[in-house]
Amino acid sequence: MSRTMQLTYDAHDPRRLGLFWLAALDYAVDPPPGGRIGDPEETVAAWTDFLHSVGVPEEQHGSAFALVDPQGTGPRIFFQQVPEDKVAKNRLHLDVRAAPGLSGDDRMAALERECDRLVALGATRQGRHEPDGGMHAGHIVMTDPEGNEFCLD
Repeated sequence: MSRTMQLTYDAHDPRRLGLFWLAALDYAVDPPPGGRIGDPEETVAAWTDFLHSVGVPEEQHGSAFALVDPQGTGPRIFFQQVPEDKVAKNRLHLDVRAAPGLSGDDRMAALERECDRLVALGATRQGRHEPDGGMHAGHIVMTDPEGNEFCLD
């Protein structure tokens, strides 16, 4: 039996957080049953039509949002609405591999460019960790728009 993995985020605003991660990871909105991966706005509209067609109350339409890797290799990411705030550091976080194969100044420059792009999308920079010449190649710690920690690696 084969298994796949899904990452699930608790969120106040699943769509907003999902659209941030869509842009950060070059993912796509998971289409409704019978739909296909396409333009994010069109896929969101298709979901609205689907939810209406199966009788989901409108006040529940924003309670979940899901992304998929359009290449089919990465995990599905699901965002579910919860009322409580995030209160502690994540026990698990994503490492966004923005500079694979690079080292030293080239690596850190690539991470800085990606950091700037993600800040413009709503992320917050937390700190930069320099390469140590050993096991640690250098990374940047960030948080997404709802405060979930992740690293540019």
